[in-house]
Amino acid sequence: MERLIFLIVCLGAFAFFFKNIFRLVATICLGRAENRFDNLWSRCAGMFAYGFGQLRVIQKKFGYNHYLLFWGFMTLVLVNFEFLLKGIFPAFSLAFMGPLYYILMFAADIMSLVVLGCVVLAIARRLFFRPYFIDQTADAFLILCLVGSLMIAFFGMSACEYRLDELAAGTYMLVTRGVALFLRGSDTESLHASMRVFWWIHAIVLLFFMNYLPYSKHLHVLTAIPNCFFRSKHMVATVPRLQFKKGEEFGISKVVQFRWKDLLDFMSCTECGRCQEVCPASNTQKTLNPKKMVHQGKVNLFTNSKSVFANRPADMLAPAPKDAAMNVPLINGSDKSVSKKAIWDCTTCGACMQVCPVFIEHAPKIVQMRQHLVMEKAEFPEELIALFENSEQRSNPWGIAPSDRAKWAADLNVPLVTQGVQAEYLFYVGCAGAFDSRARQVTTALTKILNAAGVSWGILGNEEKCCGDSMRRLGNEYVFDKMAQANIEQLKKYGIKKIITYCPHCYTTLKNDYKQFGADFEVIHHSELISSLIAAGKINPSSDSAGRVVIHDSCYLGRYNNLYDQPRDVIKACSGGRAPAEMERCREKSFCCGAGGGRMWMEELDGKRIYLERTQEALRAAPDTIAVACPYCLTMYEDGVKDEKAADRVKVKDIAEIVASSIS
Repeated sequence: MERLIFLIVCLGAFAFFFKNIFRLVATICLGRAENRFDNLWSRCAGMFAYGFGQLRVIQKKFGYNHYLLFWGFMTLVLVNFEFLLKGIFPAFSLAFMGPLYYILMFAADIMSLVVLGCVVLAIARRLFFRPYFIDQTADAFLILCLVGSLMIAFFGMSACEYRLDELAAGTYMLVTRGVALFLRGSDTESLHASMRVFWWIHAIVLLFFMNYLPYSKHLHVLTAIPNCFFRSKHMVATVPRLQFKKGEEFGISKVVQFRWKDLLDFMSCTECGRCQEVCPASNTQKTLNPKKMVHQGKVNLFTNSKSVFANRPADMLAPAPKDAAMNVPLINGSDKSVSKKAIWDCTTCGACMQVCPVFIEHAPKIVQMRQHLVMEKAEFPEELIALFENSEQRSNPWGIAPSDRAKWAADLNVPLVTQGVQAEYLFYVGCAGAFDSRARQVTTALTKILNAAGVSWGILGNEEKCCGDSMRRLGNEYVFDKMAQANIEQLKKYGIKKIITYCPHCYTTLKNDYKQFGADFEVIHHSELISSLIAAGKINPSSDSAGRVVIHDSCYLGRYNNLYDQPRDVIKACSGGRAPAEMERCREKSFCCGAGGGRMWMEELDGKRIYLERTQEALRAAPDTIAVACPYCLTMYEDGVKDEKAADRVKVKDIAEIVASSIS
């Protein structure tokens, strides 16, 4: 009778579990199509490294606690498989594995103790030294208590079996033998009764845990490893190109308009809070919390998927229809929606994506929601009105006459590609380098370097147009689309193959975004070029006029394009071989200046200003010079240094200026 009851319970639990798995798969399938099945060997390698190997998890010290929990469970999978089958077929045993069986039971015994210790430590952390980015939820404590109960029941059951001489591998299970010492003197009847109690506790908790996961914050136990498999091989540096056809909706206003990988992202969040910890908006008391945004996306998805499935019960494994009605809007501000304020807070710095242990792609989702707000709703911050008009009508954010774009070069005898000059490189000056008075000094410095090194180069002069970076990051995709196509046509017209940029935003747009439009240019940032020129001996910096230099890593140069060493090599060459000083947050962990994602053109009204947070960090390094490699960063740091009343003792310079001043 006991076996029959367990059989019914077990079959019911597994039927419910597989029903939930089907529901999750069907929910993911609601998203739009996307090919994430390429490079299968590479994907498998990434899955084992980041999913099973937990490489990003253990980058934080406490991540090792999760690592041990994970591998404790992996070790216990076979043991629990034997446990369940034995409940139905008492004679079943994995002992046929021979010596491997005893090794397995030894490992399971040890790892059960390790898991129990990890559970205790995790509970203590949440109770006594909880980081601010970890939420205190009953759900988390319930999961930890369930896991702890499984381990305690395992030891209680095994210890009783050992005392009853019914545990074949008992000799090798050291922890179980230790627990069994407390049962000395117990009679056979009480041992048997205790063993059955522990057995049923283990069975009920195990089956309940399995079915509770899809409804809990620990859903990632089921989805994280697949998400690591389907991750983007490189940093996601752009968003999908839109097709502007009549009747199409532009941007994302419904959760089912995301691609299926985005929906898997929502389900895979571990709620570890690492994205929140590094987010510049969240760190400066803005509305945006990337962890909360992903959670809201998940809740919105599950809430709306019910109505979608109700309207088409026979076709659950297909994308949602375009006219699918949503019970809860995606962009609203409720607990089940993302607020507009949070969407506009993002600097698209990518720090959240850099640290996410399961490779959730936060920034593209925000940009796609911006597309809806800009192109469908015309709901965006007022200060962007002038930016959008200037960029579309005069092809620069300031709205300065296009005929003034080459004024900076009036007295410099700069070669013009548009006048038939044959040059190896086109120097794409960019809007800041052409129109901003401070950035023009960097442009002039780079001109000096190119000429000193004998580089074959030229510019487009007044025919150069804005690359459209801010348009794309701010969601004005229609204008960006027109800009990109016009620029590519012009560059091809003049036979351009190699492009030098000063601005990392121009760099990543020309290099990454324009590929969607068929462009195939070799794009080089000025830090790469200067570094290579120094290495080749074509320029020889000699002076050390910058003093103590602290370096800032631009998000779009470093995090998006992995250029960290080149700016440092340049500064080192100009400092007598002395490496630049580093800020507390540097390289991959660099903190944004606050200007990316179009925030350069927007007011920062809430909380502390991001550029001030970063400037204060730079000043703590006691520099004479703050070195940057981006015009946006240059502007932000100069504002920060002035606000901190440090402009008389600390200079902000681009690396090109440092080099230009150190060569004759």
